[in-house]
Amino acid sequence: MPDESSLSPLSPLIKSLRTAVDAAPDDVPLRLHLAQLMLDAGRAQEAIAQVAAALQREPGNTEAQALIARAVAPPVAPAAPVAPAPVHAPMPAAPPEAAVEAEAEAEAEAEAGAEAEAAVETAVTVETTAAVEAVDAAEAAAPGSGAAYDWRSAESELSEVVPPRFVQTPPEQQAPHQPQETRQTPVRHLPLAADGQDTGDDGSLWEVETGTLTLADVGGMHEVKERLEAAFLAPMRNPELRRLYGKSLRGGLLMYGPPGCGKTYIARAVAGELGARFMSVSISDVLDMWIGNSERNLRQLFETARRNAPCVLFLDEIDALGAKRSQVRHSGMRNTVNQLLTELDGVHAGNDGVFVLAATNHPWDVDTALRRPGRLDRMLLVLPPDQSAREGIIHHHLKERPVAGIDLGKLAKRTDGYSGADLQHLCESAAERALMDSVRSGQARMINMADLLGALDQVRPSTGPWFASARNVAQFANEGGAYDELLAYLKRRKML
Repeated sequence: MPDESSLSPLSPLIKSLRTAVDAAPDDVPLRLHLAQLMLDAGRAQEAIAQVAAALQREPGNTEAQALIARAVAPPVAPAAPVAPAPVHAPMPAAPPEAAVEAEAEAEAEAEAGAEAEAAVETAVTVETTAAVEAVDAAEAAAPGSGAAYDWRSAESELSEVVPPRFVQTPPEQQAPHQPQETRQTPVRHLPLAADGQDTGDDGSLWEVETGTLTLADVGGMHEVKERLEAAFLAPMRNPELRRLYGKSLRGGLLMYGPPGCGKTYIARAVAGELGARFMSVSISDVLDMWIGNSERNLRQLFETARRNAPCVLFLDEIDALGAKRSQVRHSGMRNTVNQLLTELDGVHAGNDGVFVLAATNHPWDVDTALRRPGRLDRMLLVLPPDQSAREGIIHHHLKERPVAGIDLGKLAKRTDGYSGADLQHLCESAAERALMDSVRSGQARMINMADLLGALDQVRPSTGPWFASARNVAQFANEGGAYDELLAYLKRRKML
C-alpha cells in the first residue's frame, strides 16, 4: 500500500466530489462514485472509508460490497510490456577483411531476438491465463449461475472493515422489567380545520409554526399520550362525536416534572400529530419593561392563536408568567397574571380550537387560579423515560453517528433515572471521546461501547435534586391530592 507521500495529488473532480459528499452525507450513489474514483487513483484506504460509510447507510448495497471486495483484494502484478522489435538500418557493405566479424555479430543479434520473443510469449500466456481465471470467477459469482457467491466468507473478511452498528444482549442476560404496552403504529391524519374559517395571520408578530413531529417520535410517555388523546386529539379527529357528547376543544394541560424529560418535545408532537399550528411562548416574549405592554402582548398572543385555530399554544416555564399573586410584590406582574387568567377563561374569551399546553418544573409556584377547571384543568406528571424509551432515545442520538457494537439493552439498564437530556449528553460525551482519540492517533474510528461506558462513568443523572425538592411538597403540601401521582412514584422508587 503506498504511503501518503508517494500518492499523486487529488484531481479537481475528486476534490469537488469530496465537497459534495460532505454537503450530502446520505447520498450513497455519490459516495460510491467518489470511492470508485479514489480506488482508480490508488487511494485504497480512503476508498474503503467511503464505502464503509455507504454500507452503514445501506448495508445491502451490492455496488458497495463489490467495491469493498475490490479494495481489499491483493493487487495483481502488471504484465511485462512487450518490447518492440529493433529496426535495423541497412548496413553498408563491409570490407573483405571485416566480413567474418560482421557475420559473428549478426548471429549474436539473432540469438538475442529469439530469447526476447520467447519471453514475450511467456508473459502473454500468463496474462491470458489470469484473465481467463478472472472471467470464470465472475461468471461463477453472477446471478443465475451454478455457483453462488460466498457471502459468509466475504462477511468474515470484511468484519474488521465494517463492524455491526448495534448488538443485542442475550435474553438470559437482560434484567427483568415491567412489560410495556404494545405500541401501535399511529395513523397519520390530514390537517383538520377548525369549526370557523381559517383566515391565517400573516401579519402577526408572533411566529406560528407547522408541526412536523408526531407522537410516534416520542419514546415512552404512555400516560401522557393517553391524556392528550382524550383531552384534545380524539375530539379533533371525531367532530361528530364531539358535538354529540358536547365536548369542547378548549381547555389546557399543565405538564410538570424534572427538567429535560421531554415536556417541550411532546408539545410539538401534539401539533404535528394533527397538522395543527404550534406557538411556543417564553417569558421574554411576553414581559415588557413598560407597564401595560405585558398585558397587551398576552392579548395579542391569544388573538393570534384564535385566528390560527386549530392551534397548540405552549407556555413554557408557566411559573414565571403565572406565579402566585400572593408572592408577587410588583403590581405590574400581578396585572400580567390577571390578564393571563382572563385570556384563558374570561367572559369574552372564545378559545375553541386553541389548546393550551403549559410546562413547569415548579408547579407549587403556579397560581392556584390557573389550575381550576376551564383553564389548566389537568396536571400531568412527566417522569424520566422507562427502559424501552431509553433504548429508543439512545438509538435516536446515535443513528447518524459512526458507531459499532453498541448494546442498547445494556446501556438502557445502566441509565435508570436518566432524563432524555442526560441521555443526549451521554451520547455527545461518547462522541467527544472518540473524536479526541482520533485526533491523537491521526486515524478516524468508530464510536464503540467502551466510549459510552467511559462517558457513563462521568455523566450523572440530573433528576436527583428535583426529586429531593418535590419529595417535601408531595409529603407535606399535597392539598386536594394534586400530587398523588408524584407521591405514588416516589413510593414505588423507595425515595420517601
